[in-house]
Amino acid sequence: MKPHLAAVEVPDPEALGHVQRLCDLAEPYAHSPVTDELFAAAMAESNAWHARRSPFFAALLKDTDQAAAPTCRHEVRAPLLPAAFFKRHEVLSIPREEVFLHLTSSGTTGQKSQMFFDEWSIRSAQRMVARIFDHYGWITPGRPVNYLLYSYEPASALKLGTSFTDNYLCDFAPARHTTHALRHTGTGHEFDVHGCIAALQRYAEQDVPVRILGFPAFLYFTLERMRAMGLGPLTLPEGSLVVLGGGWKGHTDRQIAKSAFYAEVTDRLGIPQDRVRDTFGSVEHCVPYVECAHHRLHVPVWSHAAVRDTRTLRPLPYGAIGFLHLISPYITSVPAQSVVMGDLASLHPGEECPCPLSTDWFTVHGRAGVSRNRSCAVAAAELMKGMS
Repeated sequence: MKPHLAAVEVPDPEALGHVQRLCDLAEPYAHSPVTDELFAAAMAESNAWHARRSPFFAALLKDTDQAAAPTCRHEVRAPLLPAAFFKRHEVLSIPREEVFLHLTSSGTTGQKSQMFFDEWSIRSAQRMVARIFDHYGWITPGRPVNYLLYSYEPASALKLGTSFTDNYLCDFAPARHTTHALRHTGTGHEFDVHGCIAALQRYAEQDVPVRILGFPAFLYFTLERMRAMGLGPLTLPEGSLVVLGGGWKGHTDRQIAKSAFYAEVTDRLGIPQDRVRDTFGSVEHCVPYVECAHHRLHVPVWSHAAVRDTRTLRPLPYGAIGFLHLISPYITSVPAQSVVMGDLASLHPGEECPCPLSTDWFTVHGRAGVSRNRSCAVAAAELMKGMS
């Protein structure tokens, strides 16, 4: 067995037996009525687990208005917590001494979410990532690659979830060489665009594939600078792969359409568009959502997704746009098994994607209520008010 797919065990097998079985499902997109029933049982266990350990969550669970169906398929009791809640509150379901890992969100301004993981929770989430990479054939332990990481160069005090994730993704193929785009200066990080260009030029001349991981904005800025400098297109070696994540952060004013961005990657680097994939995830909800070859973010069997009305928070039908609501019972350290994101999204049935996957998929349409004069914190505060 590949080491990234090794078994991990829930903290209490008797209390969390269905959670264990759900997270042990090896095929990430093999959805069925049986997996729906397993998911519902696992969520019931998760709710009971957190209610016994968190007075805050126990009170939230008693609110009958919070018992709405989270998906179009199966009614599951999933009390709502906005992701922004974790920017201002530390609510644990485990003793502090059992915290295995502490990560923060990667927001460019304002208060960052503080998330705490026991070993089961983070290992389980990592195994989900590994299973999706294995599903797509991206775990290649015998084939070295060169890495260009559009994320933060490691530093001793760095706790950003994006940096942790990108460095973990490097375990799926051995590194011949690694370049970080956001270089540590001793007092912070700076984007080294010329170092990225030099790395791409060097990697194009070598005989191993290139894996480009991380923030899409900085890859786009690299390609933009190459064009401005009059540099010709490169052809990276066959088997190269781009896996993006983390969004455009403080650069949404320069964001371009995904189709145009992917076409630019293919034109400038020679990587086919089916080898360019975006992802969605967050430190508040670590289940990975990875685009299929048709660039749809399919929901794996370990989670459910819904879209909520921005005013009433009631679930919306397929195709409607509202707050993205993500549900998964995997996490035992913090009551974050049902999180309303600050992103606007629409949910779609699996059959509306031409790929073979049958699970629902969603499209992210942008951050809710965010503009140059309106912060994520304001939008989150209004969401909290609407839930009270």
